[in-house]
Amino acid sequence: MKIGILGTGSVGRTIGTAFIEKGHEVMLGSRSTTNEKAMSWVEANGVHARHGSFRETVEFAELICICLNGAFAVDVLQQAGPSNFIDKIVVDVTNPLDFSNGMPPSLLSQYSNTWSLGEEIQQQLPGAKVVKALNTVTANLMVNAQLVNNAHHHLFICGNDVAAKNAVRELLAHNFHWKPEYILDFGSIQSARLTEGIVPFWVGAMQVLGTPMFNYLIVK
Repeated sequence: MKIGILGTGSVGRTIGTAFIEKGHEVMLGSRSTTNEKAMSWVEANGVHARHGSFRETVEFAELICICLNGAFAVDVLQQAGPSNFIDKIVVDVTNPLDFSNGMPPSLLSQYSNTWSLGEEIQQQLPGAKVVKALNTVTANLMVNAQLVNNAHHHLFICGNDVAAKNAVRELLAHNFHWKPEYILDFGSIQSARLTEGIVPFWVGAMQVLGTPMFNYLIVK
């Protein structure tokens, strides 16, 4: 599969590398085609890795992962061109975090309680099939669920398109060891308000535990 990653930070590079290791072709997208992080990543990952502008990356990809700073996500989507996302699955990994008052962060005011970044992304990309996923775990765990409790822990997804959510569930299970029965579908993209809302708590827990290598397990 041709996969586009929007963002050259640690999350985007980690996901991109993991997909390449599973045999996919990956393009890392940034504002500049001479982005040093992207160029170094391509050099390290061989013939199935490439980089380009945000627009080039979306045009290239069959599936897109948004791995951006939440404050800048909407601007990037406009640069990439919303029409280029039509009929494509978009995995939204972003979180609308505000670190301006220190740790743990709060949510950016425009994306809290009654609106979420996931909803905003779906609104910005009306022709795309946005699935909120992976935003509640650290990058290394995103791409290998077995690193914690032998993959017996929960991942939360939501989105308006059931077929797209099922495709993402299968992709994560096949490539990254997530157990399908532990991937909880919270319903429509409106539930991104819930999955984004627990991330400040996650950061606080990381501080207390001294490690990001943990996750939620819901028992009943």
